[in-house]
Amino acid sequence: MLKKLIIGVLLLISTILWAQNDTSSPYSLYGIGVENKTSFGGFTALGNTGLAQKTTLQINNFNPANLANIPLGSFLYEVGVNGTYSNIKTNEISQTNNNFNFSHLVLAFPVTKNWGMSVGLMPYSKVGYDIDIENPIEGSTETFFTSINGSGGLNKLYWSNGFKLKSNLSIGVELVGLFGSINQEQWVLMGENTTYLNDKNVYFSFGVNAGIQYSLNNLLGTKTTLGTTINLPTVLRAAEASVGTKSNAIISSEFNQNADDFNLPLKIGVGISSQINKNLLVNVDYRKNYWADSNQFDNNSSYKDQSIYGIGFEFKPSANLTSYWNNVKYRVGANYDSGYLNISNQDINNYSFSLGIGLPTSKNRFSSIININYSYGREGTTSKGLIQENFHKLTLNLSLVGNWFQKLKIY
Repeated sequence: MLKKLIIGVLLLISTILWAQNDTSSPYSLYGIGVENKTSFGGFTALGNTGLAQKTTLQINNFNPANLANIPLGSFLYEVGVNGTYSNIKTNEISQTNNNFNFSHLVLAFPVTKNWGMSVGLMPYSKVGYDIDIENPIEGSTETFFTSINGSGGLNKLYWSNGFKLKSNLSIGVELVGLFGSINQEQWVLMGENTTYLNDKNVYFSFGVNAGIQYSLNNLLGTKTTLGTTINLPTVLRAAEASVGTKSNAIISSEFNQNADDFNLPLKIGVGISSQINKNLLVNVDYRKNYWADSNQFDNNSSYKDQSIYGIGFEFKPSANLTSYWNNVKYRVGANYDSGYLNISNQDINNYSFSLGIGLPTSKNRFSSIININYSYGREGTTSKGLIQENFHKLTLNLSLVGNWFQKLKIY
């Protein structure tokens, strides 16, 4: 009864937080916004690595092939939230922002002994910016002001399946639906005249992702797994839902179904996960996203191929179930992202360092886990008049484990 109550409260909190999901990144001005980088469980603290990591009672959102490892009779569900404190600065000014977001709500369960399934809902990208610009009026000493506000983002709804073909080989496939809207409001103030513009684009698409995990015993440690994933390119279909203008009390609006589509690129990832001994796990991942092939341009920016490197370490003191603290997991990781935007001939890259702890709710090895992750990172630069963001992020993920079809034992 208590577990059902906890689950109900978590679902209610998730619904509320979903409506409040936001960001304050100036780089969300471009394209469909900034990508949601928060991972499931403790993967965020592992430098966002895990393409090859095999887990049984933790949902791995990086590789659908891992779903084949879920044991029969179990039911996994997870909810996550995160808060970010950031400092955004140029060479002249700076400001601080605080954001609190829902990150995901997912379920996973076995269908048969070698077949696992998962469904989930999470943000895919987020848009949130406020920009004020003072512009000179040509041929005059006067100026006019432009204020631009952006909000919205895309959501990701997925259905994943993982199949174990051999004891050391699993494959997975994921069907993805992306949907959402991005809204931009603009005020132009020139003397006593004010012009208001509103532009709302609605996007939707379907995509297919796939993954493989292959285990090799005693390659680099007691257990080593190789993993690879591929996200096929897809097109976000766009409809310009509304365009509204207001100038000197004159209001007009129109609907245009011929808005520009947005191309999502081919994405490939490879990784290795090695259990060095009973206490130490090491993950190393590399991802390549081929944005240059999408042939897109946005304002004074262009898209370039993106490389992402990650490494993570997880330490567990002991497998001795008699002590609670022996089953706590300690994590550390680092991640470098070359970025996919080039603005004014300057690449917008970012890096982050992370720490985390996984706290079991009991000494049972099938225990649910509370994952607390902290990350510090930097995105962008102040060179060439651009903006740099330094951020601190705290993530809380609740990985809950339930039992299906357990027979009642009478003693």
